[in-house]
Amino acid sequence: MIPRIQKRGQRTIGLLYYLYGPGKFEEHTDPHLVASWDHNAPDPGRDASATLKQLQQLLDQPVENIDQAQRPKKHVWHLSVRNGAEDRILTDEEWGDIARRMVAAAGIDDPQQDAGCRWAAVRHADDHIHIVATLVREDGYKPDLDNDAARVQAQARALEAELGLRRLNKGDGTAAKRPTSAERHKAQRQGRERTAREELRETVRRAVAGAQSETEFFDRLAAAGLVIRTRVAPSGDLLGYKVAHPDDRNKDGEPVFYPGARLAPDLSLPRIRERWSAGIRGQDPSTDTPVRAEPDSPSAARRRTASAAWAAVMIIEHGDDAVAAAHIAAAGEVLDALARTSAAHTRRELRDAASAFERASRSHVRAERGHDRALRQAARELVHSGPALGRGEDGATTAMAIDMLFFLITAAVHWHAKKGHAQQAAAARQAAEHLRSAYQAAAAQPLGALYRRGRRLGRPRVQRQTSVLHEAVPELAEKILAEPGWYALAATLADVEAAGHDPAALLGDAAGRRELDTADSVSDVLVWRLRRTAGLPADTSDGVINSHVEERSAHQAGQRAPGRSGPRRGRP
Repeated sequence: MIPRIQKRGQRTIGLLYYLYGPGKFEEHTDPHLVASWDHNAPDPGRDASATLKQLQQLLDQPVENIDQAQRPKKHVWHLSVRNGAEDRILTDEEWGDIARRMVAAAGIDDPQQDAGCRWAAVRHADDHIHIVATLVREDGYKPDLDNDAARVQAQARALEAELGLRRLNKGDGTAAKRPTSAERHKAQRQGRERTAREELRETVRRAVAGAQSETEFFDRLAAAGLVIRTRVAPSGDLLGYKVAHPDDRNKDGEPVFYPGARLAPDLSLPRIRERWSAGIRGQDPSTDTPVRAEPDSPSAARRRTASAAWAAVMIIEHGDDAVAAAHIAAAGEVLDALARTSAAHTRRELRDAASAFERASRSHVRAERGHDRALRQAARELVHSGPALGRGEDGATTAMAIDMLFFLITAAVHWHAKKGHAQQAAAARQAAEHLRSAYQAAAAQPLGALYRRGRRLGRPRVQRQTSVLHEAVPELAEKILAEPGWYALAATLADVEAAGHDPAALLGDAAGRRELDTADSVSDVLVWRLRRTAGLPADTSDGVINSHVEERSAHQAGQRAPGRSGPRRGRP
């Protein structure tokens, strides 16, 4: 159940004309009263002798009875209450009871004191009602409506439980502002999937991802085609900014601007500045990620993204709350950057993951920025390395990065749930599901190539890797052997050994450092962890594993005892 308080108005009759009319954007069917301040109030929908003017005059009578100077400038209060598509259809009696409880919760009416403002609840569709009230009581008192939105939301949560409706999570005031009905209808008229507000929020988020200065941030906004206005103090200091979509204009043909703070709480200029002005306070210099002067390849950027995500999981699970919050916020930047630069077959799911996770990136735990520099640097490298191909090493390392990010986002789910952040935990779960779909699209080709190589290893080599598996992870061995991905893992273990590593040691470390319970395929997860840790190529199709590696494997098999590690080969 979603209660939404609309902007206050001045014309009661205008709102009544809309509520009882045919509707501008959706059909109004059988408009009628379901409840009001007075059981005898006229209902122009069901009573042929009643008129809208009569209802309006009765609603406005207390306003007209006080001096003009004492009247509120905007005396019309409007609340819509809508159920979800999956909820059952409520009766008029149920909607009437909902209306009475909503006006009482908001402070419009006080049934216990038999005092309140005049109001009426109109139903013109199965799934929602509108409540109109005039904000002066008969004794001239004007109600205190501070926090009316929070109170009606709390009442909605109670009603959901009582009526068996879908339970929504309680908000905490950190969510981005939703598009208004006018903005949604405008987008529909223009044939756009999303409102200008939503498109601007995504564009600004992507411009922030990995940015290191105001100049870079505003250059990215300009490159995205936005109209930008800045607010400057007399001293010349920049105080704020606002942006507009070039095609979103008002009735006078002027761009409709949105300040950053109206797009999302963390997109105001002061909050954005925190990301690049925090420096590296409190960060271990040995873990600091150097800033690269030149952009690297997309595949290299994705490898470093996977490493940064891998390291961030432990920090979120065991670190200080403010530091964990910073890493969760920075994870949102990484998702935005990855969605912006990935191939078409994964881009939609990655964009949806980033959009969903935006709600999970903020909470009342204030992020202590600076500690998240490795993730922000990863986002920066993704942007500067440019678009990645959907195949070859680019495609395979995309799968690797998504796999690591899935576990990072899952850690965020657990952190938010532990803190009681219901909306954020739900948003992170939704993002994880989108990442799961994106991973399946990205990983199909490289894992398929590894599977085929594993099937060609030959019985003795497969038996050897089976022994390695039982030695390294005896508790997981039988489960892994039953998975289709086992042959891809066997091929990877062979590559690990050919590269001069101890496969059992690396496998045990890869399995032990992070949980595997949320993995669809333990084999897949271990493949990417091993290939990243050992510096192996992510893509092994069409002979990417160079012949000299295979030759080295054969040479080592003849020159040294099985299981003994030679010198580690450098990253390819």
